[in-house]
Amino acid sequence: MVTLFNAEIKVLAFVLVPVFSMTGSLAQIAQPAPRTGAQGPSSSGSQTSDQTTAANISGTIVDQSGAVVTGARVVLSGEQFQPREVLSGADGQFSFNSIRPGPYRLTVTAVGFETQMSSGTLQPGQFAILPRIVLPVASNKTEIRVGVSQTEVAEEQIKIEEKQRVLGAIPNFYVSYIPNAAPLNAKQKFKLASKTMIDPFTFVVVGGAAGVQQAQDHFHGYGQGAEGYARRFGAGYADSATSTFIGGAILPTLFKQDPRYFYKGTGSTMSRIRYAIKMSVICKGDNGHWQLNYSFLLGSLAAGGISNLYYPDPDRGSRLTFENAGVGIVEAGLTNLLQEFLIRKLTPKAPHNDPAQP
Repeated sequence: MVTLFNAEIKVLAFVLVPVFSMTGSLAQIAQPAPRTGAQGPSSSGSQTSDQTTAANISGTIVDQSGAVVTGARVVLSGEQFQPREVLSGADGQFSFNSIRPGPYRLTVTAVGFETQMSSGTLQPGQFAILPRIVLPVASNKTEIRVGVSQTEVAEEQIKIEEKQRVLGAIPNFYVSYIPNAAPLNAKQKFKLASKTMIDPFTFVVVGGAAGVQQAQDHFHGYGQGAEGYARRFGAGYADSATSTFIGGAILPTLFKQDPRYFYKGTGSTMSRIRYAIKMSVICKGDNGHWQLNYSFLLGSLAAGGISNLYYPDPDRGSRLTFENAGVGIVEAGLTNLLQEFLIRKLTPKAPHNDPAQP
């Protein structure tokens, strides 16, 4: 059966409007004027000199979606002073005051993220506000895996995917822009399927499709009126639920396969077209290897077979089941092409990472 996201793509085709947003910030930092007055003893003069030449540095730590990272460990080191350490606050910000000017190095670490380092030179009396420090989610090839479980890494990556919405509205949860994303465990696969099915936009898509079917008198056996619409809506939601849970959670758990599409984003146009089409029948296993997508292929057949339990008699039968499965595969390829060339541009929360290499 046609997957829910394919139905959402049909809606997207009617509402594609480039949305551009511009964000910016302007920070004006005023440096305090040196204090003047009578000089006291030499010790007081030395203290005043230290205060006027000391530098300050601050910044904000965010993840790849732009959300602030709380509790990140920030270490400031330099040859002219002892290392200092702070944790980022609830707003993701950190600061170090009264620093001896000169070269410095910042090291930022957080659970589930890759370590980031930066360096520079502080001038006497400088109030340095650093650009936002972006922490990439730790991949399954980084050393951070020693201290963080694979499940925790996958959980952080799912949080990013759950923020992915085309045009800020249409769920785009089943796409990973992180090529070497950690595999999902059974609980996470069911969580992703459940979040998709209870998303408000799911009901909008199913309701709209039921309205079109009723207007064109599809599935005539359901009749017209409120009762006919309710039956079409129920059948449409059941189709989406069975295809999403069977093809996106149950079978991927049994076959140890990843139900997500892994964005390629590089290479020639033809290589990306071939990749997108191939991914309609190929998937990444939980072991990281590419393999035949048994979960999707068998899930399409299973969902089609189950639909025979509630569709009108004239619309039942094995022929319709196999036809719908074939249509589902074709539509999956078309959806993948949209993912590869268009949808990422319309997904504001999509992270930026190196491309996938099948």
